Amino acid sequence: MGWLRNLAVVLVVSGVSCQDDDDELSQEKKLCQDKSAGELFRLKAGKDACRDVIQCTAAGLQAIRCPPGLAFDLEKQTCDWKWAVKNCDKLTKEKKVKPLLVTDEPLCEDNKLACGDAICIQKELFCDGKKDCNDGSDENSCDIDTDPNRAPPCDKEICKLPDCFCSEDGTSVPGDLCPENDKCVRVPQMVMVTFDDAINNNNIDLYKEIFNKQRRNPNGCDIKATFFVSHKYTNYSAVEDMHRLGHEIAAHSITHNDDETFWTEASVEDWAKEMAGSRLIIEKFGNITDNSVVGTRAPYLRVGGNRQFKMMEEQSFLYDSSITAALRNPPLWPYTMYFKMPHRCHGNLQNCPTRSHAVWEIVMNELDRREDPTIDEELAGCAMVDSCSNILNGDQFYNFLTHNFYRHFDQNRAPLGLFYHAAWLKNNPEYLDAFLYWVDEVLEQHPEVYFVTMTQVIQWIQNPV
Repeated sequence: MGWLRNLAVVLVVSGVSCQDDDDELSQEKKLCQDKSAGELFRLKAGKDACRDVIQCTAAGLQAIRCPPGLAFDLEKQTCDWKWAVKNCDKLTKEKKVKPLLVTDEPLCEDNKLACGDAICIQKELFCDGKKDCNDGSDENSCDIDTDPNRAPPCDKEICKLPDCFCSEDGTSVPGDLCPENDKCVRVPQMVMVTFDDAINNNNIDLYKEIFNKQRRNPNGCDIKATFFVSHKYTNYSAVEDMHRLGHEIAAHSITHNDDETFWTEASVEDWAKEMAGSRLIIEKFGNITDNSVVGTRAPYLRVGGNRQFKMMEEQSFLYDSSITAALRNPPLWPYTMYFKMPHRCHGNLQNCPTRSHAVWEIVMNELDRREDPTIDEELAGCAMVDSCSNILNGDQFYNFLTHNFYRHFDQNRAPLGLFYHAAWLKNNPEYLDAFLYWVDEVLEQHPEVYFVTMTQVIQWIQNPV
């Protein structure tokens, strides 16, 4: 009879084991039932557990831990600096109710759309920056492909120069001067050099060395650049001198607010205070009276979406140069914002405009930072030259400039943007020497190359000859 007792024990233990497995599966199912594919979430909230997240996979729950010094941002779904993560007290990213935009049967009358709770509101209230639905769903489906009031795709029958320019993929040359985007001998290769932030005693000598009145474009005019000026630390006498020499001065804000999310979420009024206010200060203290301050660049390249571009229309700005485009071949030409952007909104949590705006966008094409593009594996590009962290010496920098120049020159000759902060060249004399050597070489070898301002680029596009 002893064997019966042993059998009973085995059966009981097996039953408990199966029950535990079922409980674990049931708990896992509960955790994963409301999660989207690939979503990472926490089991425990609090700063001490902010590095740890889990993910539902076909093989079960997978644990992931951020490296020391970092924490996991649920909204960005990536590791970030601890000080930048504001949601350690939450277990999952915020669940946003979607509006009922596509249904089998219409829910609303013409020019109205349904919120997530099936209540109908005016179509124009969707994605206007204010929550008009009770559940806030009118502001939860607002990217370039889902905004009900989004700009239409490019229509070349409507979009005509000089007021409008677009193409399906953004690579077409204005005026059909280069139909196949190849052998564009009739198209000048324009190079746009820009510098961000204050002009003052720390960089005036650098600018004098670069723009020494000896470096001239093929038409005999001195090479030019565009300066996106922020108010803090700026010497406006120096701004006046740069403008007098023919360089372009553009707005880069008054405060240069260090909180990057401020620029993403700023209202139309906030943008007007920062950019139109910056223009007023530049014109007054820089003695610029020819209405030539017509461009903007957002601090940290944090685009302000439709609110930024609505401000630009209202304040009569001509162009923005804050939107980056991922590294691609051929690169993109500038375009007007009347129609849909010809590329995806590039960057983590960027807030790109979705609606139609009477503003030019001088897109920031990412640069190829590979040392030898013929053999190196593909790397993400960089929009600002000083963010190309793998450049370590002057020879590397020269090769980088040469490769990216011919990437534009040998394809569709889209304007090449070299976007700097002055300190990067100032603090690295080897890079400055390489840059000046490259500029001199390009001007000597290529009579098709012009170093011009951003407004001059737009003027050529409007009348491509």
